[in-house]
Amino acid sequence: MVVIDTIDAIRKQVNEWKKEGLSVGLVPTMGYLHQGHQSLMEKAVEENDKVVVSIFVNPLQFGPKEDLAIYPRDFHRDKEICEYVGADLIFHPSADIMYNKGFSTSVNMSGLTENLCGKSRPTHFIGVCTVVNKLFNIVTPDRTYFGQKDAQQLFIIKRMVRDLNINVEIVGCPIIREEDGLAKSSRNTYLSDNERKAATVLSKSLIKAKNLIKNGISDVEPVLNIIKETIECEPLAKIDYINIVDIDSLQNVDSIERSVLVAIAVYINKTRLIDNFIYEV
Repeated sequence: MVVIDTIDAIRKQVNEWKKEGLSVGLVPTMGYLHQGHQSLMEKAVEENDKVVVSIFVNPLQFGPKEDLAIYPRDFHRDKEICEYVGADLIFHPSADIMYNKGFSTSVNMSGLTENLCGKSRPTHFIGVCTVVNKLFNIVTPDRTYFGQKDAQQLFIIKRMVRDLNINVEIVGCPIIREEDGLAKSSRNTYLSDNERKAATVLSKSLIKAKNLIKNGISDVEPVLNIIKETIECEPLAKIDYINIVDIDSLQNVDSIERSVLVAIAVYINKTRLIDNFIYEV
């Protein structure tokens, strides 16, 4: 497996693969890889001749008071995971490489970005869309893989690709969970043992909500309430948002008459975690 940290070098390698008629899959990550990332890479290896994993902690998607400086990093371990899965190349650029001096261009979407995580992190998706566009332009993959844990991100990237006529297939992959239900996340490493136990309240609340909907409750109010009540029983938890949104517009709905995303963001002490499920009608 090759590690490349410059744009010219990765373009040269991908061009050589494409001249041979090989398909290329891309798995964009910020590193500190876990089983969720690994599942994306395994899917990419299964569906493509060559697989590129980008490892880049993108400063544009962090707000001024967020955790950019302390975001977990372990490139040696990440490299071992990529090799184990069978990835062919790691693209590991610095911020100076990705954002040249005087960089002044960004991708700002509207509609899908203002609700959910975009409400409390207003600049986040500008950073996400900008860096993902850059990765598409640099790597020119045939397929790119994103996890459903970041469901809003997945839907935004799909819409961006459609709106801007980007020639790449976006593949969404299921949430990978711990045995106790906690969604895999690099930020789980911030949690103490007590906080780790408390964090299971996210998935527990969503299980209760899903059961209500399956039992025929279509009004969103009781579904939102059971999530809220379950989370508020955990002293270490503080709700950022609980929303039930239309799967296409990502706008809040009053009743579940078509497919919806049930999404939550919760602080466990200082660590912000997200989780969700899609209910298809």
